[in-house]
Amino acid sequence: MPIIIENETHDEERAFYGVHDVVVRGCRFDGPADGESAFKECSDVVVERAFLNLRYPFWHDHGLTISGSEMTELCRAALWYSDHVEIGDTALHGIKALRECSDASLTRCDIVSPEFGWSTCGCEMTDCSVQSEYFMMRSSGLRFRDVRFQGKYSFQYVEDAVIEHCELDTKDAFWHARNVVVRDSVVKGEYLGWYSQNVTFERCTIIGTQPLCYCRDLRLVGCKMIDCDLAFERSHVQAEVTTPIVSVKNPLAGSFVTAPAVGEVIRDIEGADGVVETGGDWAGACA
Repeated sequence: MPIIIENETHDEERAFYGVHDVVVRGCRFDGPADGESAFKECSDVVVERAFLNLRYPFWHDHGLTISGSEMTELCRAALWYSDHVEIGDTALHGIKALRECSDASLTRCDIVSPEFGWSTCGCEMTDCSVQSEYFMMRSSGLRFRDVRFQGKYSFQYVEDAVIEHCELDTKDAFWHARNVVVRDSVVKGEYLGWYSQNVTFERCTIIGTQPLCYCRDLRLVGCKMIDCDLAFERSHVQAEVTTPIVSVKNPLAGSFVTAPAVGEVIRDIEGADGVVETGGDWAGACA
């Protein structure tokens, strides 16, 4: 049977260091002692309805479930080096809240955390709202659905990711990303996906200047492109676009781009021989 701890307040250093098989309900981690690392080196821990206002609470934990809890701005670097983590209906508001973890699942969470998710392997996120910078950098094995994101420099250097039904208001997203599929999502921002490899957008709306440059093995299937100029520069791309494109610049040989219209096709380097096929003139398509 697990140890059950309820309605206590703890502010000491390493309050529950090394505990195993414990349920903590309605507890506060706050106070003048300002102690760190409340649950370091623990396993099989369940935390319910907790208030966490101190640093580094969950490091090197194995088997951790958190629900209905609040991690404040002062609860920095909350989860590091932990595995088999489930978090639901929880606010994560401290910087660097998740890093170098594996097999983490987050559902209905409110995340306000710069530098969230770095070097994490195997992260699922469902029905969450996120504000962050450098979100999920160098992570892999991502499965995101119904995530609403706002911030800069998201998903840089990620690998093996599937992102579905998400709203991403971001900048410099997916730089150097590899083996990524984005489906039925809205991606708004500047300089999307530069230097990426084997990235596919299916039925997405892409909004913003200079998207998808210097890419390899890029695919767009049934996508809309809004206010997209200088697209696909030096990229190898197969793109089926359902809206007019402002301009396409130097698509590499072997590329094939179709759209109802393209305002301008710029070819000013050798090898920019990709096919750009339109179904009408620019003025007619915009009317």
